[in-house]
Parts: sequence; C-alpha cells; structure tokens
Amino acid sequence: MFRRREPVPFAFIAEADQFRSNVAPPPRRRASASELVGRWLIGLTVVAGLAGSLLIGLPALSADVSPGSTQQSDASSGR
Repeated sequence: MFRRREPVPFAFIAEADQFRSNVAPPPRRRASASELVGRWLIGLTVVAGLAGSLLIGLPALSADVSPGSTQQSDASSGR
C-alpha cells in the first residue's frame, strides 16, 4: 500500500475550535403586518379545525348506551 512519508498536519483541526469570525450576520428582517396576520389566521384555522373535529367526534366516542335501546337485526330474531 501507498504510505505517506511526511506526517499529516492535524494542527489546523485543533485550531479551528478557537477560530472566531469578526463578521456579524445581517440582522433579521422583521415580519410585516400582513405576514403576522397570515400566521395568526393559519393558527386559528388549525385550532378551530381541531376543536371542531373534537366536538363532532365526541358523540361517537361516548359510551352511553342504554340497555333497552339495543338494536337487533331481523335475521337474528328469526333464530
């Protein structure tokens, strides 16, 4: 196999942790009023959808079944 004769300088990796850039990132752009309103509307739509599905789904999840109102099919009554 090919073998290097000179040692590989790994000092630059150790020095990379100490490197700090003096260039600051640009300031964040503030959201406009229409963007804020859009975010609020999307959030309200999601919350309203979850609340509506919960309200619609609650009757299906209720276990209040009175024993006198059980339904039987006509096929099972003839046996």
